Amino acid sequence: MTSIDILLPYYGDVALMQTAVRSVIAQSDPDWRLTVVDDGTEPGVPEWFAALDDPRVRYQRNEKNLGVTGNFTKCLELAEAEYLVLMGCDDVMLPGYVAEIRRVVKEYPGVGIVQPGVQVIDGAGHVVNPLADRVKARIYQPRFTGTTLMAGEELAASLLRGCWFYFPSLCWRSAAIKAVGFRRDLDIIQDLALVIDLIEAGESLALSDEPVFQYRRHAASLSSAEAVAGKRFAEARRYFVGAAAQMAALGWPRAAKAARRYTASRLHAVTLMPSALKARSAVGVRNLARHAFLPAPAPRVEQVRGERGL
Repeated sequence: MTSIDILLPYYGDVALMQTAVRSVIAQSDPDWRLTVVDDGTEPGVPEWFAALDDPRVRYQRNEKNLGVTGNFTKCLELAEAEYLVLMGCDDVMLPGYVAEIRRVVKEYPGVGIVQPGVQVIDGAGHVVNPLADRVKARIYQPRFTGTTLMAGEELAASLLRGCWFYFPSLCWRSAAIKAVGFRRDLDIIQDLALVIDLIEAGESLALSDEPVFQYRRHAASLSSAEAVAGKRFAEARRYFVGAAAQMAALGWPRAAKAARRYTASRLHAVTLMPSALKARSAVGVRNLARHAFLPAPAPRVEQVRGERGL
């Protein structure tokens, strides 16, 4: 059995998905298997995968659309290796990704999550450094050289202050992520919720500064579109209210304080208000303003824990 299952929940641009698949096939370390779960109906895609004729690449198309969380959950169910990756269908693995992940796992046996070094690329594949990523790197990401390990309240507080990981680049210990699963009540911010829940369960996160993954940031992404509409921040506000109570219940006051303030998320909402105004989205402007400027309400009981997808 291979060490790493690379799972690619696919919906959208065919050419970008094909680029993602080719980047996996080009890995310098062959100890991987790729599974693509197609949640769309684009013509020619099944035939393209059949023509690859690569036993390491599995492809299946859903009989009905499962949506983002549903398709991610199905991918988790298909994982069999000790570690797995939930790769974005428009992202790129540099040739050393699998080798670097395996090196870090060897250094930190049993680690729950691995965050390798990441480059940000635009829609055309050019390496870029947008404002959001400059802020993430300079203010919120931990300072380290080589590799380091984080866990507990220190890690939770750091992420709730400003979510600095790149979800599609993360590698997960399969047993850990399957034990927690995705929350069915979240769509856009489910990545942060999942990591926080794993931290609560006692998992650690190893970081490497070796850039082996390219994360694509462009206006056509689901998270970008939802952000300008303000939906992302309505969901985020609801999540942070529950997370503050979750951290307080653990006896983690610094993490609870970070969740109540959700500083980076508020600032991000402010930066998107001009785009919402330009788009003449009254709902978007209202949601962004509420998230950025109003104090967080007290949590309801059902906000502390969401319903699980696994």
